[in-house]
Amino acid sequence: MKINSRMNSGFTMMELLIVIVILGLLMSLVAPKFFSQLSSSERKIAAAQMSAFETALDTYRLDVGKYPNKLEELTESKSPRWNGPYLPKAVPLDPWGTPYIYTTPGIGASPYSLKSYGSDGKEGGEGNNEDIEHF
Repeated sequence: MKINSRMNSGFTMMELLIVIVILGLLMSLVAPKFFSQLSSSERKIAAAQMSAFETALDTYRLDVGKYPNKLEELTESKSPRWNGPYLPKAVPLDPWGTPYIYTTPGIGASPYSLKSYGSDGKEGGEGNNEDIEHF
C-alpha cells in the first residue's frame, strides 16, 4: 500500500500564513488591553510603596523625634535614638526606575511629601504620566 507523500509533508505555506494573520489579529485586540492594565498596576505599586514609606517615616519620627532629611536614613542612620532599619531593604526606585522625591517639610502643613513623576519622569502630566503624590 502506497502512502500519499502529500499527507506527510506538514503545513503548507498558505496554512502558515493564515495562522500568522489570525494570531496577528488576535494580538492587535488583546495587546492594548494588556498594556493598559500593566500601566495601571505600576501606578498601584508606586502608591503601595509610598504607603510603606509613610509607615516607616512615622516610625522613624517616633523613635528619633523628627522626620529624616532623606529616605536613605530609613535604612541607615547615625542618629543616637535610631532603632532601624525601618525598611527591610534599600529604598526602592519607583516602578519606572527613577527615585522617589522626598521633601521635608512638605507642602502646606504636612511634615513631609513623597512624589513620583509617573511614567514620563517629568513633573505634571496626565493619565500614566500623571504625578503620584503623598502628603
